[in-house]
Amino acid sequence: MIGALRPGAGLIVDGSAVVYMSAAGVRALAIVLHRAAELSAKIVFCSFSGPAADCLLVSGFSQLFDVADSTEQALSRLRPKLTGSPAGRLHPHGATG
Repeated sequence: MIGALRPGAGLIVDGSAVVYMSAAGVRALAIVLHRAAELSAKIVFCSFSGPAADCLLVSGFSQLFDVADSTEQALSRLRPKLTGSPAGRLHPHGATG
């Protein structure tokens, strides 16, 4: 996961295939999250279930991680949020041309 991080980028970690996770796995995710913060990258974890989700919950790390229910929800969290009206974004005040 660390190799996939790029400055300012977004990364989705899909946990749907993870059937078990110990505290060591949670620590590994925390290391990746720390490295992402150094790069101003954003990580959204999604689709963890069963014992893996329980491990995230019991450890308290689920409150530190951005955890989505699905890859679609994770993707929407990574999309930039547009502010203002469409006209305001297309034609800034004072712009000519």
